[in-house]
Amino acid sequence: MDSALFGYAGKILRIDLTDGKSSTEDMDENDARMYLGGAGLSAKILYRELQKGADSLSPSNKLIFSTGPFAGSNAPGSGSVNVCFKSPLTNLFADSRAGSDFGPVLKKSGYDMLIIEGKANDPVYLVIDEDKIEIKDASRMLGMTTSEKTNFIKNVLGKDFEVACIGPAGENRVLFSVIMFGDGSRAAGRLGGGAVMGSKNLLAVALRGKKKVPIFNREEFFKISRDLSKKLLDNPGNQGLKTDGTTGDLGKCDDAGDWPTKNWHSNSWGKGQEIYSKFKKYNLIKPAPCYNGCILQCQRIVKSDSQKWKTPVHGGAEYESMSAFTAYIMNDDVDAAVHATYLCNEYGLDTISSGALISFAMEVFENKILGEKDFDGLDLTWGNVESAIKLLEKIAYRKGIGNILADGVVRASKIIGGGSEEFAVNVKGLEGPAHDPRSGKALAMTYGLSNVGMSHIHPIEGMAYDAYKADFGLIPYGLKDPFKVDRYDEEGKGSASKILHDYGTIPDIIGMCKFYIYAGLTPDDLAKELAALTGWNVDGRELLLIGERVYNLQRMFNVREGIRRKDDQIPERIKKVPEFGKYSTVQECVIHDYDSMLDEYYEARGWNREGIPTKNKLENLGLAWLNP
Repeated sequence: MDSALFGYAGKILRIDLTDGKSSTEDMDENDARMYLGGAGLSAKILYRELQKGADSLSPSNKLIFSTGPFAGSNAPGSGSVNVCFKSPLTNLFADSRAGSDFGPVLKKSGYDMLIIEGKANDPVYLVIDEDKIEIKDASRMLGMTTSEKTNFIKNVLGKDFEVACIGPAGENRVLFSVIMFGDGSRAAGRLGGGAVMGSKNLLAVALRGKKKVPIFNREEFFKISRDLSKKLLDNPGNQGLKTDGTTGDLGKCDDAGDWPTKNWHSNSWGKGQEIYSKFKKYNLIKPAPCYNGCILQCQRIVKSDSQKWKTPVHGGAEYESMSAFTAYIMNDDVDAAVHATYLCNEYGLDTISSGALISFAMEVFENKILGEKDFDGLDLTWGNVESAIKLLEKIAYRKGIGNILADGVVRASKIIGGGSEEFAVNVKGLEGPAHDPRSGKALAMTYGLSNVGMSHIHPIEGMAYDAYKADFGLIPYGLKDPFKVDRYDEEGKGSASKILHDYGTIPDIIGMCKFYIYAGLTPDDLAKELAALTGWNVDGRELLLIGERVYNLQRMFNVREGIRRKDDQIPERIKKVPEFGKYSTVQECVIHDYDSMLDEYYEARGWNREGIPTKNKLENLGLAWLNP
């Protein structure tokens, strides 16, 4: 390893499953400085090594487990791993992040990145024990749930191994299947990483390592880390993450019109607080960190003692998952929702897309496009959670109608037809999460311009800015004070979103949980810590420039796949006044001129009217090697 490359292990491990060979490469210091790591350097590798139009489920696709410089250090929020690949769901760039000890231990194993390519002839799992690399037979694990696979591997190898694995959904190539970490409760979700892993006949990766991360100025770095931790803990607004987790936002989001209900026919239901109160009283056991050292501890340890929905103690049932199995499908049985999220973890299904597919199916059923017979005897009336849970199993195992739904809402709507395409709420093929742009127009930009599709967290939740008034420390860098912005304004949201998106990219390339910037860490905070870790002369402005560079690089991957302005549109349904609920008469909810917001965003980005970065913009970002 280059001894000057502080903050990094200095090595990339590459494994070709086709021939069973592994090799290591030195981490390039210029690449580290330009892209940091994580979803940044992964985007460069995917752009360089994948051909345009590559089949996402072919051996040629890469599955990249990546860390950033903060991973394995004492930096607040540094328990993060990013998994990048070409998505089989969207056929675009994919970045799935998970909080767990896997990322830090990958770094401590001696590697900043693990690149998996090719395809094994038979089911296998990888064992990485620092310099010892093994490809082992996994035939005994076929069909196991994620927790069963994790326990099996730990019993064979030892409890000190970190495990990433897929469930039956990944084995069956469900296009929104996930990769699970930790004890089987932490997901790298949304974009079909489980299907890519399954297509390679790879069921799991286990790793162990105790190497130290080299730090340029240890005394200064640990002082900054302590100071930033204190800053976070002293902020009263952050206490709710530990006491209530993200699930505690159910009532707040419902009240703000930020809770998609009945497949986006409304942005509120009026039951959010009631559902959370029941959850807190009957299901919540305690908060917990998703990795060793997290001070925010937003993870929930939950169970259900309901006779009907008996569910063991597990980590899960956060905001998105609970929303997917309550408001999305009009179900107020909290125990059933907890059980559904548990099953998704066990099957290896993305909870958001699963809830979205079920709500889509319920609307198809309501409109008599398909009937009970077509749904294998299931009554998919709104709120019928028993049928919803049975449908989850059909999706995970591709049984009956589940085989159609397992390919995502866009493909399913094309097969089903009958006007169901209107019910397929998505952007770029990715189903929508549980936040509504009618609560704040900046979120419309997040959904339209995210490089992975309709995601609220990649790169950043726009409504956090104009609905909940978070400035992320970006006012010195040109962001308008959110307290001087009306959440329903459209003018200015395009240019504001550009700045927000640049910063929202940083956690995914630096190796940090994104909640830590929501909790108050600013570009200046992160730059100071990064400088002490690496020895680089870096400030907040350069950090934002790196974020902009990576955002454009990921965009160019998608441009090469054919993405243009038409693909940056959001569904018409979510531009309209809600059909029922608290905001059904609030005309300000309407998104009147989305195209003007899009023009403003493109101009702020330096993109042309089709959403393609200009040659001049790429050159200014050090991306002249890309071909616009």
